[in-house]
Amino acid sequence: MTDRTPEEQRLLGPGYRALFLFSMFLVCAFNFADRAIFAVLAQTIRVDLKLTDFDLGMLQGFSFALLYAGLGIPFGRLAEHFSRLKILAAATAIWSAATALCGVAQNYTQLMLARFGVGMGEAGFLPTVSSLVADHFPAKRRATAMSLIMLGTPAGTFLGALIAGWIAAEYSWRHAFYALGIPGVITALLVYLVLREPRRGLVDSEPKAPTPVPNFRAFVKTAIERRALRYVVIGGAFAGFVMTSISSFLNVFLQRTFHLPVREAGALYGTISGLAIAIGLLIGALSSDWLAQKDKRWSAWIASVGLFCSPIVYYFAFRMESLGSATVLLTAAAAALLLFYGPTLGMIQNLLEPKMRASGMALFSTFYTLVGAGVGPTVVGFLSDRFAQRAFGERNFIATCPGGVAPKGSAQVLVDACANASATGIQQALSVVVCSAFVACICYFKASLTLRQDLYVGVK
Repeated sequence: MTDRTPEEQRLLGPGYRALFLFSMFLVCAFNFADRAIFAVLAQTIRVDLKLTDFDLGMLQGFSFALLYAGLGIPFGRLAEHFSRLKILAAATAIWSAATALCGVAQNYTQLMLARFGVGMGEAGFLPTVSSLVADHFPAKRRATAMSLIMLGTPAGTFLGALIAGWIAAEYSWRHAFYALGIPGVITALLVYLVLREPRRGLVDSEPKAPTPVPNFRAFVKTAIERRALRYVVIGGAFAGFVMTSISSFLNVFLQRTFHLPVREAGALYGTISGLAIAIGLLIGALSSDWLAQKDKRWSAWIASVGLFCSPIVYYFAFRMESLGSATVLLTAAAAALLLFYGPTLGMIQNLLEPKMRASGMALFSTFYTLVGAGVGPTVVGFLSDRFAQRAFGERNFIATCPGGVAPKGSAQVLVDACANASATGIQQALSVVVCSAFVACICYFKASLTLRQDLYVGVK
């Protein structure tokens, strides 16, 4: 093994590793808190700005995903050449500032521009963090380390949903964006000041002498040749399609189906999402790291099993008349779905050499965002409007029910018709999109067939 300097030994010590994990957890928490805000406030924003479900889908999907996906690979390539911590700090500051600007928006166009900024900043999160993790932890612990960081997802989602719902009820939806955007900028500054950049390949016995970063053509060639990596990226994209679609419209579903006010719906959304993500991440990652020591294919098999079970449970969850029963099934379905995430991050790192890992995670993030965040919510919004129109009858639903609700002073029969059509539309739309998890399930099983042969030879 290559000798390490005292500073490098410190970076691999338990104290610094704990500090690193906590710092990345905090960044991740603000990353997903900023996303949860919009999901919780979507119905309120829709009514206030007179939007359609398709408009909400575009705001949560296309506008966020356009720059996120477009900048994912450039961020990954930058992370191969320059300080990943500086890139991460800058990206965190950008998306946090853009989140605060969402509260200033007065119309659909301004809100979309602010969402562009959120997507642009968040594109720098996953490639830089995953590359840093690979230099702090050995292969057998990477899925667990990434999942401990990604526990910021349920924490951020829960707190973001809770805070957004409370502030929107007490003040306005605009104040919620201010409340969670500004602390993110402070977190970016802490990352820049507290953490230190590790040498690439620090735990993989890579030589200290700098070696050139493989060019983009070499990376693409490697990504194409490693069959398991191809299927993991494609499967992750379809899994992301389901996960992002559900997370973007779950709060809307709860409000419409069970007639919950924004504060209660936000708290329930945060509870369901937080519990499900925490359970799915921990079980998926810990079982993957443990079982993969016996057979590397377990990383893909665990993801495949979760993706097969999830849409079946979702089907029944969307049809529960009891809020309690729906809550239990929605949590179980989301937890099964999230089993794929931890193993996926670990497999991508272990399938690539150290100086390709940021690019590999950027490739995954790009496909995940394009198919998941870009297409998913947009498709749900489109389908929801179509199904709502079908349920509403012959009259034009969007014109008759602006923002999905009857105009003030309308007869009760119209109020009920608008509400029922809106609820039916989102229920049927979500029931359709969760079926994409079956495609992801097949992809992960296909990845398992060549996973052992495709692993990077330096993995221990």
